[in-house]
Amino acid sequence: MPKSNRYGLILAGGRGTRFWPRSRTLTPKQLLRFLDEGTLLEHTVERLRPEIPPERIWILTTEQLRKPIAKLLPEVPPRQILAEPAQRNTAPCLGLASQLISMGDPDAVLGVFPADHQIDDAAEFRKLLKPAFAAAERGYLATIGIEARHPETGFGYLEFPARAGAGKAVPLRRFHEKPDLKTAKRFLAAGRFYWNAGIFFWRAAVFQEALRNYLPRTASLLASLPPLKNRRFTARLRDTYPRCENISVDYAVMEKAAQAGKVWGVPAGNIGWSDLGSWNAVYELLPKDPDGNSGRGEIVALDSHRCYVESQGKLVALAGVEDLIVVDTPDALLIVRREQAQRVGDVVKLLEKAGRGDLL
Repeated sequence: MPKSNRYGLILAGGRGTRFWPRSRTLTPKQLLRFLDEGTLLEHTVERLRPEIPPERIWILTTEQLRKPIAKLLPEVPPRQILAEPAQRNTAPCLGLASQLISMGDPDAVLGVFPADHQIDDAAEFRKLLKPAFAAAERGYLATIGIEARHPETGFGYLEFPARAGAGKAVPLRRFHEKPDLKTAKRFLAAGRFYWNAGIFFWRAAVFQEALRNYLPRTASLLASLPPLKNRRFTARLRDTYPRCENISVDYAVMEKAAQAGKVWGVPAGNIGWSDLGSWNAVYELLPKDPDGNSGRGEIVALDSHRCYVESQGKLVALAGVEDLIVVDTPDALLIVRREQAQRVGDVVKLLEKAGRGDLL
């Protein structure tokens, strides 16, 4: 039986700019359907359901997304869908959630899960939750490391002790920031470096103590807030929260705690994990025709190879092209080479600079 003091915090406030033009302010990445009929957020909730039922799920998001998420997930209590009044990265929002949940359950143990991950083997993933939660219950901050499959420069890395067994919680040696290619190749060859997927576990009270130690100003501001049920809570949050430091939980807490020997990690085997960080990641996961093309919609490909096409209500014809991503929406068309897919976020920055809010 799942323990009643275990809760899930789902991070669902990002914009997903690298999935423009489909990802927009009101329909960001986590609310889109990429590989089937479910959104990434719905899949995250379903993946956790056997261990953490919806009534113990809390979702951290933005003011604009609170109502759409409540409509999408009616089984999650609406008061547990928290909207940040200002974007302050993950350390303050996780501090806020930990504080609110501990008010109702002083023994609460929390798991933190990004809303935009794809995990093919959900059952194997759930097996990893048990040692991670167990480490958190013993008073450690805990995390899950994803087996590195190639020398990736877009992720941070977790350094485990040599010969750490998959699926077992062990003391983590340290966090490493995103490396250059040479360092990433060295990490891969060493075999003890795993990708940091941003999945964390802790007792709510332990995390609050860590926040007081490592981020005292933000901890003090959050501690000044009244309980969630207090009628002054929303107004006080809007006044107080923007004054919190804008910093991720990795930098603010986890890296420092690891250096102090207070973080344990669970190395994962191949669970089919992807952070779906770009259109190219979607291409890699979808079935392909004999020429390596994939996508959604009606496609005709002549002497074209390794392309991804997504269109809404129109045929897209390719002739003599290779390694392209083509995404068509009613008001915008994206064409980018697959190896440049990460730069779509830079396109969004250009549109912001040009004042094109109608396209964001």
